[in-house]
Amino acid sequence: MNIFFIRHGETEWNKLKKYQGHTDTPLSDDGIDQVSKWKIPADVEHWFISPLQRAIQTADIHQLKPRTIVPELIEANWGEWEGRTLKQIRQEHPKLVKRLDGQGLDLCPPGGESPRQVRTRLKHWLECLDQPYQRIGAVTHRGVIRAALSLATEWDMKSDHQINITHNHAYEFIWRGCELSYLRDHQLIKS
Repeated sequence: MNIFFIRHGETEWNKLKKYQGHTDTPLSDDGIDQVSKWKIPADVEHWFISPLQRAIQTADIHQLKPRTIVPELIEANWGEWEGRTLKQIRQEHPKLVKRLDGQGLDLCPPGGESPRQVRTRLKHWLECLDQPYQRIGAVTHRGVIRAALSLATEWDMKSDHQINITHNHAYEFIWRGCELSYLRDHQLIKS
């Protein structure tokens, strides 16, 4: 089964480089304009959408149907760091950040969840897909797509990945029962 992961359109917090996590921020006006210019992959049999409004708005703009809201596709919970930038966090908690640096998949903000936990819930969702789809889509978040990359490439998140997750691409993976493989990315901007 082919899966197209699409990151929601831009929000004001994205522009400000604030961690959003479970904070339910809407698309910005620029984000709405951005998404309206996308060409979504064709022949997708079913769409699965994060329950956060920024993902739902992205799906609504393109009237993606049929679709199901899926809690497992929610962004990583950034706990006490939500609403802050990395620069602010480093200034406010230098000892904590130094201790957490280099933990990769196990980096867990206070009151939040680690990328490993996001990866576990994503894999559980994939394993529970009981429909015989050939091509599905997921409108989700950067943290979830990073978790998919980690599953597919055994990336430990201790360094940057060569693939940068942006708002204007679809990331295509193949799920074969218990294994996820990365295939390629597709630019969504209409030519």
